[in-house]
Amino acid sequence: MLCFFLGTKPTLEQELRVTSGMTDPKSQIGQLLIIGFDGTEMSSRLASLLTKIQPAGVILFARNITGAEQTHTLLRECQKCVATPLFTCVDLEGGTVDRFRDVIGATPSAAEVFATGSRALFRKHGRVIGENCRALGFNVDFAPVLDLAYEASRSVMSSRAVSDDPKQVVIYAREFLRGLGDAAVLGCGKHFPGLGEATLDTHHELPSVEKPLRKLWEQDLVPYRSLRRELPMVMVSHAAFPGVTPAVTKGRTIERTPASLSKKWITEILRKRIGYRGLICSDDLEMGGVLAAAPIEQAMIGHIRAGGDLGLICHQEDFILRAHEALLREAEHDGRFARRVSESARRVLVFKEKSFNKKSVASRRTFSPTSARVEKLTRRLWEFGEEIRLATLDREERA
Repeated sequence: MLCFFLGTKPTLEQELRVTSGMTDPKSQIGQLLIIGFDGTEMSSRLASLLTKIQPAGVILFARNITGAEQTHTLLRECQKCVATPLFTCVDLEGGTVDRFRDVIGATPSAAEVFATGSRALFRKHGRVIGENCRALGFNVDFAPVLDLAYEASRSVMSSRAVSDDPKQVVIYAREFLRGLGDAAVLGCGKHFPGLGEATLDTHHELPSVEKPLRKLWEQDLVPYRSLRRELPMVMVSHAAFPGVTPAVTKGRTIERTPASLSKKWITEILRKRIGYRGLICSDDLEMGGVLAAAPIEQAMIGHIRAGGDLGLICHQEDFILRAHEALLREAEHDGRFARRVSESARRVLVFKEKSFNKKSVASRRTFSPTSARVEKLTRRLWEFGEEIRLATLDREERA
């Protein structure tokens, strides 16, 4: 085993060689999962789960993060249990979605940074967030948000969305992604196809966006169309779009299909029509928005069958194990699904090899952050916040 950029041996090339033997569905299934867990340190239970699943990645939340050194150590220990390079993931947008608030300090929200009108600060936002992620051991940040800031979703999205003008969203997101890249961190555009007109929170319910594909194409989908070659990953939402995937009546119930389980959205529109070639992941499959449509087993299978590459299961160990077993059973009994599994597993592994090869910046070793390093990051974050505040005031005075 090795830790890919956290600095243990053997080399990355030797580790990636392990993947050459991953030709049967059983050995490939783990590459379709990014998992979360409880706790702030490695335990025998967590080690057993990671060893059994061999996931593509792990995701940490505030519940897992109590300090910079603790976080770095936890991620390093996770990597020791897995034979291929891990995506070490976090949601860090700034503002209301900030997992490092109690460790490094509060990061300005996307809307606050956008209010400055400065492309240089848009990029710096991504770089500051990326450097903080990198210091704690993360290589993937599930940001930026590409949802349009329509009035309908204001109570749900708040400062996470920057503008109702898709061209302005593209400008901010492009610079933010470049900033993350400067820090050797991968970004992820979300929440495809767009939650700009979703009035319900997908964490709890399945929202329905009543909008035809023509309007979605001209508005909500513009960021994905414009950034299709710049987004390492795209996260698909659990919202339903009955104008594109009509609801089905079964008995007395009306079943609506979330985009995360829709072949129309993932394969036909995102892959083929938009031409996206990066990795496609689901939003957390434990959210009420998707579980309202399917149990965890069907949700996981449905996302992969629809063309997704990575399913996120962010909390319950039982759900992770059930989804893993369901994928194995389905691949064993359905040849077409087994081929779908192999396709995504290969895509994930090739992506990792390109992103984390010996020559890439992302493969460079990072050291456990010292207290002096954390103090420096905290100071830099405070200075950035002040820079945003003053730039916003200056723009308002000139308006």
